[in-house]
Formats: sequence, structure tokens, C-alpha cells
Amino acid sequence: MAQKGKRYSDSVQRYDKQQQHSAKNGVELIKSLASAKFDETLELAARLGVDPRQSDQVLRGTVSLPSGTGTEVRVAVFAQGEAAQQASEAGADVVGADDLAQQIEAGNTDFDVVIATPDMMGMVGKLGRVLGPRGLMPNPKTGTVTSDVAKAVSEFKSGRVEYRTDRQGNVHVPVGKLSFEADALVSNITAVVDELSRVRPAAVKGRYFRKLTISATMGPGVKLDLADLGVNR
Repeated sequence: MAQKGKRYSDSVQRYDKQQQHSAKNGVELIKSLASAKFDETLELAARLGVDPRQSDQVLRGTVSLPSGTGTEVRVAVFAQGEAAQQASEAGADVVGADDLAQQIEAGNTDFDVVIATPDMMGMVGKLGRVLGPRGLMPNPKTGTVTSDVAKAVSEFKSGRVEYRTDRQGNVHVPVGKLSFEADALVSNITAVVDELSRVRPAAVKGRYFRKLTISATMGPGVKLDLADLGVNR
């Protein structure tokens, strides 16, 4: 931990924390500051002018990253019959019904996304105490409750990620690996910003985007210039 703290402190000393950067310059700065011995994830944090206490200002959905995530996504699917076969053919890691529910109840949640056909939600709903705290509960808003499970599996495997506001009105989304080319990371950042702009709640007045920051797994945050990304302040 001490070594990590020293690296972080060294990184902070190498740039102006208050300066705002274009998305490309920000990505290149993050890359230059990286010192971890593994391929770090780049995360975009958006501070939005929403009130999460109001149900009509809570954001939750998914967005496809054009350059992918660079991370293997494990997908579990609740389905039966033809839908189960389609999910398997699309690349789902685990497919089942009662048997999958039993695995989850036993503590096996070694996956990143859970998808379910609508007819399976009665069964899946009983697993809420296990799946809910882990952010794995299927939800129509995120496309994880669907009759077209093959499409959903393919999308999540190829770079679709979930976003949601936290209690402070922030959204955190992984946008790729530092090993990606800068332009690939910028395209992912732009896709997330465009999606957040698209779903701006009608009830929000005044400034919507308050701050955009990117950071690597082990590094400090770098502020992005809102104007460079063409967002409405």
C-alpha cells in the first residue's frame, strides 16, 4: 500500500490538477502518468446536475462502447428451451433455470452480467437478496430482461456497459484499457457522454454536466474540458 501511495503522490506532482484537458490530451496525460505493472482500466466519472432523490432524475441504462472494453465479460442467462440454446450459441458462459438459481443461492456469482427472459423473472426475483447488492439483478432498463437473449449476450460480450447514478448524482463508467490507442479511448468517452446527454431528464434545470473526470485504476483524476466534448453545461 505504501508503494501504491508513493506512485500516486508522484503522479499528482507531475500535472496541474485544476487544468481542464481535451479528451485526447487527457487520455495521453493519463497514459504518461501510468506506473502500474498491469493494464489499467480507464474510468470516466461524470458529475451531473440531477437530484437522485427524485425518481424521474435517476439514470440507469447501457451504452455500447465502439472500441469495446478490453475486458472479458462473463454472462449468465436465465432461459429455457430455444432461448437457452440461442444464448449458448451467442456465447453465454452459463445458461440455466432452476439449476442456475441453485448455483446462485449457493454463492456462485462468478459473472459480470445476468440476463433473463421475461418468463424467468418470477424465479429470478427470488434471488434479489443475492443479485441486488452485487448490481446483477436483471432490469428492462438495461436490456437484461429481454426475449432476444442472443442479441443481449452478443452486445454485452462486445462492449456494452451499464451506467447508473449513485446517491450523489455521479455516474462512473469504465471506458477501456490504457493499452488502447488514445483515439479508441476518446471514441468510448464520447459515446458515454453522448448517451448521458441523450437521457438528460426533462426535470433537470440549469447545468446538467457539472464535471467530467477520467482516471486510471491506480492513478489520479484528470479533468476534461466540457466544451471540447460539445456538451451543454
